[in-house]
Amino acid sequence: MKNLLAATAVAVSTASLLAACGSGAPEAEALRSVRTVELRYDTARDANRYFGSVQARHEVDQAFRVGGKVMERRVDVGDTVREGDVLAVLDDVDFKLTEEAARQHLEAAMTRVRQTESDWRRLQDLKLDGSVSDSDEEHAHSESLSARAAAEAETRKLNLARNQVKYTVLRASGSGVVTAVRFEVGQVVAAGQPVIAIANEGEPEIVVDVPEDHLTMFKTASYRAWLASAPDDKFEVVLRELSAQAAAQTRTYRARVRPAAPRKLPLGASATLMAEHGSAGPRVAVVPAAAITQNQGQPALWAVRRAGAEPTGTVELIRVTVHGYRNDEILVSGPPAGTLIVTAGVQKMAPGLKVALLSSVRSEDSEQASR
Repeated sequence: MKNLLAATAVAVSTASLLAACGSGAPEAEALRSVRTVELRYDTARDANRYFGSVQARHEVDQAFRVGGKVMERRVDVGDTVREGDVLAVLDDVDFKLTEEAARQHLEAAMTRVRQTESDWRRLQDLKLDGSVSDSDEEHAHSESLSARAAAEAETRKLNLARNQVKYTVLRASGSGVVTAVRFEVGQVVAAGQPVIAIANEGEPEIVVDVPEDHLTMFKTASYRAWLASAPDDKFEVVLRELSAQAAAQTRTYRARVRPAAPRKLPLGASATLMAEHGSAGPRVAVVPAAAITQNQGQPALWAVRRAGAEPTGTVELIRVTVHGYRNDEILVSGPPAGTLIVTAGVQKMAPGLKVALLSSVRSEDSEQASR
């Protein structure tokens, strides 16, 4: 029995020694990568953002003044045209036949005029020697006047027929860019039917819809705007027109603003309008809404404390004061300027957790705070 116990103890000791030899040193824990933003403070103002699009102040629908079958289409969307350029052509065969008929009617009317005037002059001579009565001469005079009036009417009909032949060619009423084409070759179009839209690129505007509860503030606000394709290129705009009546479906008021200085804007581009109102408020910093969390029921942020110049650090939870919300952003104060704030994955943070800085970007100061 003693020999068995001794053998067991030797086996356990040997297994423990072998396990210790094979395990090696424990691996270092991998750092969690985080995205951060550096706080920058500036004064905040009451502001609202509106999303709209760039449109031309002057956009005119082009239409034929007569109906017919389209024989040619000489422009496409995006083409630049000048005033008087040919846009499309209708089949003019019937209109030329009408013109020729009007010309023949005018010739017949002119022949009638010459005949009646000749008869009247002849009766005037006969009246002098008493061969015809005064009533006969007056009747001849009336026939001459009636024939001349008929000839003038036929002249106007001929001019109308000539104009209709000209109307079969659609010309641009102004210079600009083609923004819409609503017909094809071979299609029969009606007189006055809009077929092409031409916009003047020289006077671009940004069009937005303003809710009713923002209307009072919007009228007295100052405005800035930027395009979705160039968010860092902000420019001043001024209010040109604000609708006096709300749209029936959306119950919003259509506003049109133009750049304060001449500026070329791509038509149809998405744009954001910032309307700021009132005096400057407290100094605040802007952080993404995803960065906010709670500490004992109070708003808080995860701050990264860096160790020297290394792109690593540890996180700690700090309380902040919330001053307002701007869509997907929050206005806060409390942490010192320059504090690195975790902007994503805050639910996976824990006090003292070591992290690696995946990216550290500076928050926009006055641009963001004013939102």
